[in-house]
Amino acid sequence: MCVKGLYFFTVLSGLAASGVLQVSGMRVYTSGDVEAVNGTDVRLKCTFQTSAPINANSLTISWSFRPLVPGREESVFHYQQRPYPPVEGIFRKRVAWAGDIMGRDASIIIRQVKFTYNGTYICQVKNPPDVHGTVGEIRLRVVTTASFSELLMLALAIGGGITAVVILLVIIVSCRRCKKRRQRQLEGNEEAPCKERKDPTACHPSRAIHLYLSETSIEIDSSDGMISEASTKDPSSSEEEGPSSDDDGGDDSD
Repeated sequence: MCVKGLYFFTVLSGLAASGVLQVSGMRVYTSGDVEAVNGTDVRLKCTFQTSAPINANSLTISWSFRPLVPGREESVFHYQQRPYPPVEGIFRKRVAWAGDIMGRDASIIIRQVKFTYNGTYICQVKNPPDVHGTVGEIRLRVVTTASFSELLMLALAIGGGITAVVILLVIIVSCRRCKKRRQRQLEGNEEAPCKERKDPTACHPSRAIHLYLSETSIEIDSSDGMISEASTKDPSSSEEEGPSSDDDGGDDSD
């Protein structure tokens, strides 16, 4: 009998470990410690995990507050089919719903936190048949100014954003300049004058034949002072005609 009981327990343990059998229960997860600056809004994050399908009509979410000084717990927020913010107390008109039950999110936002909000916030979720399980707790600390780590993270985020914008602007300006430069080069190539082609029939200056301009002479007759018609003589022809004029003169003399 003991052997059968041990065997049965071993089988159930193996099935539970393999995931065949699901253990019912609600598990709630929170962010733990949260720090907020006085007068600012803070988000209290709470998520849950349930083994049963989510039933929007029966699922309930309850937030309560336990102050640092000894005192009774105070209701902060309640959700069932729709959000129910508090209508009285220190959290009146200070709490807003920021969750999504289908996304397993039960978060809330507390607006304009005060130093009296220092304490522990308890998040409890029930999704029948998962009505038993863990609860989530968040310890809120309201401070005068942000801590150095938060300021550093904020500065890094702002600096990173500005750097990314500057790099993007530099890239855009560079691209525009390159585009304009290419357009100017194309326009310059189109407007450039065409080179004059050399006449293949023209000879080289070193091989050119010297052309002699004809000399135009004007002869004046001394007897009547009349200007005779201009005669055009080539220097080479004048040299050739020289001796013949002497011969003619010799004949006249005879």
